[in-house]
Amino acid sequence: MPTFDFSHMTAAEKIALADELLASIAPDDLPLTEAQAAEIDRRLATLDEDIKQGQDAFAVYEELTARYRNAG
Repeated sequence: MPTFDFSHMTAAEKIALADELLASIAPDDLPLTEAQAAEIDRRLATLDEDIKQGQDAFAVYEELTARYRNAG
């Protein structure tokens, strides 16, 4: 059972409260697990190669616009 009664709050009020609670947590309050740190290191190690395989955001937008414009 929660120590705070949320039943009187609207969904918007609950979302605002959750946002305030999350914003109040400093990054240092949530240390990374070993698995999370390893995943970040893995992604950083492959970043340069991964960027070469990506597409420019404008190219992706144009491709999706053309695809869905002709889909109707």
